[in-house]
Amino acid sequence: MSDYLIKALAYDGQVRAYGIRSTETVKEAQRRHDTWATASAALGRAITASVLMGAMLKGDDKITVKIEGGGPIGAILVDANANGEVRGYVMNPHVDFELNEKGKLDVARAVGVNGFLTVVKDLGMREHFTGQVPLVSGELGEDFTYYFASSEQVPSAVGVGVLVNPDLSILAAGGFVIQLMPGTTDETIDAVEKRIQAIPPISKLIQDGLSPEEILGQLLGEIKILEKMPVSFKCQCSKERIAGALISLGAQELKEMIEEDGKAEAQCHFCNEKYHFTKEELEDLYEQTLE
Repeated sequence: MSDYLIKALAYDGQVRAYGIRSTETVKEAQRRHDTWATASAALGRAITASVLMGAMLKGDDKITVKIEGGGPIGAILVDANANGEVRGYVMNPHVDFELNEKGKLDVARAVGVNGFLTVVKDLGMREHFTGQVPLVSGELGEDFTYYFASSEQVPSAVGVGVLVNPDLSILAAGGFVIQLMPGTTDETIDAVEKRIQAIPPISKLIQDGLSPEEILGQLLGEIKILEKMPVSFKCQCSKERIAGALISLGAQELKEMIEEDGKAEAQCHFCNEKYHFTKEELEDLYEQTLE
């Protein structure tokens, strides 16, 4: 089943909601980066939340999410756009721990709580919008919830979950964002809060195979779906882009590559794709630096 995201309204437009199935997307990230279970959960949660945030943008707008909590996995970096496309990586993919006291993957221990969640929005303007909040739990769902309330002043509830098989492959992933619009009545706020408190953890809903529509239905009751979009892991890297980066190194460094190694290999952090350049290709790039 392909991944997808839905945008919806509830309570006569007082509540905005997003739901996502991100299983295949997180699977692709796990495959490309060979993440171990706890690292997979952390990266998968970050990817899922970032896609949900990207869906709030328009046109060619995009966001970069960086999570640095001081934990053993190091930084998590994720790019997402308004079209459901996402890419991301974690600095140290080979991190795993025993389950925590709740019997779940110990994401907070892997991420750490001594650091920040930073969101940079590229809205096609001269300057980017940057929002940053301290991490409050390291579990990421609560951290993104705090980001919305603190940095964007939008009361929100964020739930993200990733289930990992014993062989380290991804069993299921998904999540939701619920946001209260300006002017939401106290009655609606109370009703939404009671529903959120009453439902099982998001990971249980995902494990039970609930679709994004069904997850939002559990959270909000009757919903009005506005849009449905596909979601996928997609990197913007290419050999042409890497070639441009090599040219930017300058003639002297390219000349040294040609004379010392006679070839070059570059690897994209986001997708782990490797690009090889022969001596002839490097000489062509060197010539371009002289033009």
